[in-house]
Amino acid sequence: MTVRIGVIGTGNIGSDHIRRLTRVCTGARVTAVTDIDAVRAAEVAAEYGAHALATGLEVVRHGEVDAVLVASWGPTHAEYVLDAIAAGKPVFCEKPLATTAEDCLRIVEAEIGYGTRLVQVGFMRRYDAGYRALRRALTAGAVGTPLMAHCVHRNPTVPGNYTSDMAIQDTGVHEIDVLRWLLDDEITSAQVLTPRRTRHARPELQDPQILLLETAGGVRIDVEIFVNCRYGYDIQCQIVGEDGTASLPDPAQPVLRTEGQLRSGILQDWRDRFVNAYDIEIQEWVDSVAAGRVSGPTSWDGYAASVITDAGVEALHSGRIVPVSIKDRPAFYA
Repeated sequence: MTVRIGVIGTGNIGSDHIRRLTRVCTGARVTAVTDIDAVRAAEVAAEYGAHALATGLEVVRHGEVDAVLVASWGPTHAEYVLDAIAAGKPVFCEKPLATTAEDCLRIVEAEIGYGTRLVQVGFMRRYDAGYRALRRALTAGAVGTPLMAHCVHRNPTVPGNYTSDMAIQDTGVHEIDVLRWLLDDEITSAQVLTPRRTRHARPELQDPQILLLETAGGVRIDVEIFVNCRYGYDIQCQIVGEDGTASLPDPAQPVLRTEGQLRSGILQDWRDRFVNAYDIEIQEWVDSVAAGRVSGPTSWDGYAASVITDAGVEALHSGRIVPVSIKDRPAFYA
């Protein structure tokens, strides 16, 4: 079975997913696209032999679309995901699921009302080989009961429109989701520490930040978010357990012995670091749609991440420890 996919949003990530669906994945065909930039959508449609449509709703309702991929601007996500649920079509939504916890809950309620899982949220780290190996080690009890987690998220630089809030909402959210998944534990409070600001950041941008989290089981988590580190794109994660530690492996890079030095390269871009994870994520989504059983990160995961990032932003501005108030998980997502 070939799954016919409509893509809403043909910017950087949307175009990359269209390329991936067409040239990397099997069992999928992009049949319709749309974007706020109609010229861009028309160019992408022509390149891949798809229909260029005027609106996201038209893509959702198109007769040649079996499933929908949402990669548009974040504030539009809730509308398109709800449209897809109403049409009974599986939908993959890049993070965030929605920009407010209230809209995330609307999606949760609509999906429960439909009666079958239709939504997958694009938390791609769950598909990275290193994170999957780390989770297997934790699940097997290799380091005993987790006590602490130390994480690092560094970017060489960020665009001029990047804000202090985005350090938590757009950057730290990846650690938030993957730690919930690794630890199988819910986050219950957030605090943000603000170290000395790097001279490489704009005056209005607080960089770096240290996000401190606590889980219901008592695990303490620190996440360093440093988005102007200059030297490269560097992701680290270490879980400290009662009997040992488990660390995320670095991507394989050649070690060079030359000119009196021992050197190894550092990746510079998030696309290079997680390209395989994106490929696996989208392929598994296509396969699950073809099999009639959407899996992967759920609407509930999208809702939980939204509540936690909201608490983190509040903590950043208030300087306080902010409780995280997540509703009870419905049995639908057990």
